[in-house]
Amino acid sequence: MSLEQLIASLKLHAADGAGERRLPPVEKWNPEYCGLAGFEILRDGTWLHEGTRITREPMVRLFSSILRKDSDGETYLVTPVEKILVKVEDAPFLAVRVDRDGEGETQNLVFTTNVGDVTVAGREHPLRVTYTGDEPRPYVHVRGRLEARILRAPFYEMIEWSDRRDGRLGIWSGGVWFGLGAL
Repeated sequence: MSLEQLIASLKLHAADGAGERRLPPVEKWNPEYCGLAGFEILRDGTWLHEGTRITREPMVRLFSSILRKDSDGETYLVTPVEKILVKVEDAPFLAVRVDRDGEGETQNLVFTTNVGDVTVAGREHPLRVTYTGDEPRPYVHVRGRLEARILRAPFYEMIEWSDRRDGRLGIWSGGVWFGLGAL
């Protein structure tokens, strides 16, 4: 399959009649591993190919639609016929925005990523926070085994909306309480 054929095939999955983004069924594809092709996603969300930044946003969004993290912990670009390793410094996506629908225990937190994914945090899309020293690193599950690192501004909004419970700071979304850290 040529690059042009791949892009044409992916565009068929890009949107449905309502204009909503549809993703290819990468979890159903089981191609042979093809090795490295020089793809890398930096901590700041920059995509590189053979050390050169991919500057075309539609190309990054297209590649992100065929990204998959397998049970071996590695991230791949997957097509029906190829599986290419992608080096990921942190998380493959960035949660660049959070919106709140409702308040308190009934609220939903809606995250938008740098590649256009929209995710409502809850049981199927949990939030987690790790710490490097005193520095929090918050994440939200997006799809498959892929997560988005929540950027500082959306995380600060979450802190403003948070509650205290049993000596911890946390927030509700989708009927689930997510701890953000100790008080």
